Amino acid sequence: MTPSAPQTDALTTSTPPSIGFWQAFAFWLKLGFISFGGPAGQISIMHQELVENRRWISERRFLHALNYCMVLPGPEAQQLATYIGWLMHRTWGGIVAGALFVLPSLLILIALSWVYIAFGEMPLVAGLFYGIKPAVTAIVVQAAHRIGSRALKNNWLWGIAAASFIAIFAANVPFPAIVAAAALIGYIGGRLAPGKFKAGGGHGQSDKSYGPALIDDDTPTPEHARFRWTRLLQVVVVGGLLWLVPMGLLTTIYGWNHTLTQMGWFFTKAALLTFGGAYAVLPYVYQGAVGNYGWLTPTQMIDGLALGETTPGPLIMVVAFVGFVGGYVKALFGPDALFLAGAVAASLVTWFTFLPSFLFILAGGPLVESTHNDLKFTAPLTAITAAVVGVILNLALFFGYHVLWPDGFGARFDWVSAVIALGAAVALFKFKRNVIHVIAACAVIGLILKTMIL
Repeated sequence: MTPSAPQTDALTTSTPPSIGFWQAFAFWLKLGFISFGGPAGQISIMHQELVENRRWISERRFLHALNYCMVLPGPEAQQLATYIGWLMHRTWGGIVAGALFVLPSLLILIALSWVYIAFGEMPLVAGLFYGIKPAVTAIVVQAAHRIGSRALKNNWLWGIAAASFIAIFAANVPFPAIVAAAALIGYIGGRLAPGKFKAGGGHGQSDKSYGPALIDDDTPTPEHARFRWTRLLQVVVVGGLLWLVPMGLLTTIYGWNHTLTQMGWFFTKAALLTFGGAYAVLPYVYQGAVGNYGWLTPTQMIDGLALGETTPGPLIMVVAFVGFVGGYVKALFGPDALFLAGAVAASLVTWFTFLPSFLFILAGGPLVESTHNDLKFTAPLTAITAAVVGVILNLALFFGYHVLWPDGFGARFDWVSAVIALGAAVALFKFKRNVIHVIAACAVIGLILKTMIL
């Protein structure tokens, strides 16, 4: 599907007609299938559709909501959809918008993960992934450059990035400790040298207007979006039960040390650490899923990121791949129910990963709607974003090592993978090619080279 055509000039002088719940449902479902391009692409699609074309929300209100989502842990594009859905159609509107942003990606990734794990040794599939792995390495390098060029505006922030890289690369410091230290430095630095920590990853306000919107700059806050302590308490209690009940059942039925229980606990922690996007939390997922629990191998982690890059939805949906492979390989329900084990594990980790995102919006949304001024959390976010650059650089080196020296430094250097990675980097940096196009081209090249040369 493609974005709808822009409104004509003749229509932009009148307020759009009110939108019913099922009309919005149809759009959120469509968005779930076309939300490619990572958070920047997804936010761009929503801006074009909701602000420019459909005029469901004004530019300023859209950016105000986005500023809040940017300071939260979790996928900001999915949270933004949840926020707008909630603002328009109450709690169920937010739940539907956020869930449909994720559900198509979950179903697609379950199917692709099964093909990968069941048929990955076939020459066709192996050849495709042989070309994809170097492309992913170049994509992660580009992510570090993209975030760094935006975030590292002075020597203080460069120093934080360098320190975070050394901490995780040389000292193997856990990612949560790096985030906590960066936030503390940002908090203190924001008070001592506020000019060095301003505009931390947020989006500035805009005076652009595309005509009257359903939720316009001066539209009063809907009754359901007004802050009430009783409402906040209700959301906290219900959210707590939605986490506690499944976690309690898993612990009671399987025990604390069972794979499913540990997945629920681990990805709950991961969900609270996704400051700076999915690339930032991937090292933490690697440390736990690969290094600690052994749910998948380093090579499978790279392949999972490639699948996450080529499917709609937030990139953090790579956790569904991690869950599927872990459940499948561990044969949680026996050797005759491998697909079921993988699908249940993928769904479980998706639940625990995204539940906090819904709670942050439903609990914090009324507080955000109570003021249309900029939020005051930018200094810690600035420092965290700077630290994330160093963490992502470490991730790029990790991927590069496993791709270029698949059998270790003492073994042969894979020059074919190096050429593919270099070509992907040139396509991304010089020619600004789309990530999905680069992955597709490298997959075909890898298949040809794997078949003809190796």
